[in-house]
Amino acid sequence: MARKRHAQPLAQPYVLPMSRKEMDDLGWEELDILLVTGDAYVDHPSFGAPLLGRWLVRQGFRTGICAQPAWDRPDDILRLGRPRLFAGVSAGSLDSMVAHYTAFRKKRSDDAYTPGGKAGARPNRACIAYTNVVQRAFPGLPVILGGIEASLRRVSHYDFWSDSVRKSVLLDSKATAITYGMAEDSIATLARTIEAILEDVGEVDLRALRPQLAGLPGLAVAGTRDDVPENTEVIELPSHEAILEDPKALIEATRLLEKQVHQNKAMAVQATGKRMVLISPPGLLLDTAGLDEVAGLPFTRLPHPAYRERIPAADMILTSVTTHRGCSGGCSFCTLALHQGRTIRSRSKASLLKEVKAITEVKGWTGSISDVGGPSANMWGAHCDADQSTCERASCLTPRICKHYKVTQRDFVSLLRSVADVNSVDHVRVASGWRIDLAVTDMRSLACMIREFVGGQAKVAPEHQVNHVLKLMRKPGFETFETFLDLFDRESKKAGKKQYVVPYLMSAFPGCTEEDMHTLHDWLDARGWKPEQVQCFIPLPGTAAAAMFHAGCDMQGNPIHVAKTDAERLRQHAILMPDTGRPPGQASHRGRGRKRPRK
Repeated sequence: MARKRHAQPLAQPYVLPMSRKEMDDLGWEELDILLVTGDAYVDHPSFGAPLLGRWLVRQGFRTGICAQPAWDRPDDILRLGRPRLFAGVSAGSLDSMVAHYTAFRKKRSDDAYTPGGKAGARPNRACIAYTNVVQRAFPGLPVILGGIEASLRRVSHYDFWSDSVRKSVLLDSKATAITYGMAEDSIATLARTIEAILEDVGEVDLRALRPQLAGLPGLAVAGTRDDVPENTEVIELPSHEAILEDPKALIEATRLLEKQVHQNKAMAVQATGKRMVLISPPGLLLDTAGLDEVAGLPFTRLPHPAYRERIPAADMILTSVTTHRGCSGGCSFCTLALHQGRTIRSRSKASLLKEVKAITEVKGWTGSISDVGGPSANMWGAHCDADQSTCERASCLTPRICKHYKVTQRDFVSLLRSVADVNSVDHVRVASGWRIDLAVTDMRSLACMIREFVGGQAKVAPEHQVNHVLKLMRKPGFETFETFLDLFDRESKKAGKKQYVVPYLMSAFPGCTEEDMHTLHDWLDARGWKPEQVQCFIPLPGTAAAAMFHAGCDMQGNPIHVAKTDAERLRQHAILMPDTGRPPGQASHRGRGRKRPRK
């Protein structure tokens, strides 16, 4: 019979072990779970593997991390020994192809999630490569995929870098399962399920295990129609072969998968040849108490002590605070709503202030909280009064803000002021971006944010100026941005501050023509704005925009213009950025700006 895990809860280690010596220091003879990640190990709640690792320790599972291992040999994977239950594999905070290539398929020269910012520390299609090397190291061990790459590639998807429709990464990698989305609930349930099997029969048979996992929340597994649990509502996605035959079938598959994620009540199934991918409804989303519990775990907020070079991403988030999860916008080009969910789950003010106090005690504290926010900072505290299991909307905010969607902007201002009142905090900034259609619903609160919490630059995302393009993006009409700009300039002058709007702009989006780009250029020129960087559209796997790009039609099936060739994409980009040799990113107001975060 398999040995059971500790009967008593485990004490949280200073850092999760990355070496056998660290395991020995903890008195751990073996791991229960090994997490393999394409990021360096930064012990901060913004990094997925450390967050899940600490959460699993909280549940009583001895968990270690193998960060950025070699993928051509098993030596790094073998270092901590064979885990008792399973290995979890993630490409890291970014899809590995986005991490490696620009919108023009040129190799990137850096990687912010790697020591020294060096490129090349993770492989292309990292979920597949890491799964293969784990299987070489530990034959017969369950391998569970997770993170953004696996989540968004869990069914057939358009892959921009090969210009093809690829099957589910679950089938390509031959992993055991995928935990998709925010996985605290699903990975803990999975661990308990595999442990129960071990305690019952003493070993895990991978072929027998997959059907036993079908129906567990937040999981995708390969199986047959017979593996669908009885009395389960099923959403039938177009098959992989149907999508290969008719690109418009990808539009339908994407629409149905969005519906499953947002309504959270049915199992989605997709056939690929004789196999099927079975996707259970999303796992339980952590509520305020759950988010507070996760945030309260003893993260050091620093890179693992083994690193000698700085990790740029760790520097960027060292003094930032995440207030909530989820994004209600549902922008067609963005992965946030698909991965984190459209429902906003917010931390309590007490938890946030406790974290701010902890930040002030970290070595190197300078007095400034660099960001208080989330996917869109001013969504903190939002909730929906409707029955979301029947909601058919793709976005809570477009084409107009839903009457059931409730958020109070003045509560966010109150939170920011409370953070500013914490002892030794001199400055508080909102750097993660505002949702401007929400901001302009309360001009008084918006004026307070502009005067008190901008810090020189305000990041907002109009993305374009032409309304038919904005509609395809699921963004508000451009008049909303102009209303915001007027107030921003007026309130900045009242405060006696030189402040700038940093607008995110995009070229070559599906439905956008060269004429549309000239219209945007003319508007910028009339204001005297000279963009330093503009994002050229990248079709991210699993998104509605990627489906529109591939199919050449909108989500209703109506034909649209799509700039598919590199030559046309470059022409559109050059209308705002004559020097297209510079890396695509963001634009800036009055010639100022910084690199746009990758999504």
